[in-house]
Amino acid sequence: MRYFLDSAKIDEIRYAYKNWGIDGVTTNPKHIKLSGKPFLTVLREMAKEFEGVDFPISVEINPHLEGSQEMIDEAKKISELSENFIIKIPCTEEGLIAAKTLTKEGVRTNVTLVFSPSQALQVGRINSYFVSPFVGWKESSGEDCKQYIKDIVKIYKNYDIKTEIIVAALRNGKQIADAAKAGADIVTCGFNVYKDSFYHPFTTHGLRVFKEAWDETEIGGDK
Repeated sequence: MRYFLDSAKIDEIRYAYKNWGIDGVTTNPKHIKLSGKPFLTVLREMAKEFEGVDFPISVEINPHLEGSQEMIDEAKKISELSENFIIKIPCTEEGLIAAKTLTKEGVRTNVTLVFSPSQALQVGRINSYFVSPFVGWKESSGEDCKQYIKDIVKIYKNYDIKTEIIVAALRNGKQIADAAKAGADIVTCGFNVYKDSFYHPFTTHGLRVFKEAWDETEIGGDK
């Protein structure tokens, strides 16, 4: 399973790429806002950072766009900025129409804001490059996300759908592991979610025990 970083902060992206070996990046308007930089500035930074590297970067179109042709026009403009850019399209009827057209014209899409297996099925039927089913908000509202992701994976396997599944909006290490157990292709998380997932209190406890034992043991041998 591949790890994507959900961020638009170039310092976070560089760190995660160098130290964790992340495989790609996902962004959205909220991440762009949190970066503190203009939209196009962020896009140019990321395009330059990974020029010549096979590194998918999902960039979301203006969420105010409602007509499919408007979405198509903006998606094409953004995709021309970098070979790595994959265009995030909302999972609405107009969005799906736009994604279908863009896919046929060679523009890779990531259909986002997916919250049900039936939505994911249509995304796969139109051969979108990625589908992004969200977890965090659903779990916060008390919904069963483990089964929902398993259902999407099963549907895609049943019909040999090639669209890759990015489990998005994860909030903790358990959700990352649940996505892996379900058979998802990719997870995307925020910087701190990944950092937290690398730690466990018993690891810290075990290190303390081993350090104390080490300090109380003679090394022996010649100096």
